[in-house]
Amino acid sequence: MGARAVLDACKARGVMLATAESCTGGMVAAALTEIAGSSAVVERGFVTYSNAAKMEMLGVRAATLEAHGAVSEPVAREMADGALARSRAQIAVSITGIAGPGGSDHKPEGRVCFGLARESTPTRVETVEFGALGRDKVRQAACAHALALLLSAAQA
Repeated sequence: MGARAVLDACKARGVMLATAESCTGGMVAAALTEIAGSSAVVERGFVTYSNAAKMEMLGVRAATLEAHGAVSEPVAREMADGALARSRAQIAVSITGIAGPGGSDHKPEGRVCFGLARESTPTRVETVEFGALGRDKVRQAACAHALALLLSAAQA
């Protein structure tokens, strides 16, 4: 239901979306574009796995990465804002996190930061602690959460 509901809600409101993904590696864009007719809604997706890609493709500032690290709400905010600014979309979601295995005491496995940018609306950010579920499950959970954020934005 998730991806189809997002597409239906965006189509009903005449809005397009963009994704900016790090730890999910394009899973959100793939879930959306798996559905026929998604080109009416999905404007583009950015897979920015490295810090260099985040800076070059989305305009994330080096100072933000240095001060907070890639897995942080400030970086998620700049990723979402950058995706919105560098596309023709009206809604953009960003995902950056630690899918595992591994992590640290400061940034544990399963921590994922999300950004949600919309035209003429302050960008929202949040962190979800999915826990050490294993790489695949963290990525799946992050994808599902990003789709839920997009749905909420499309219905607002």
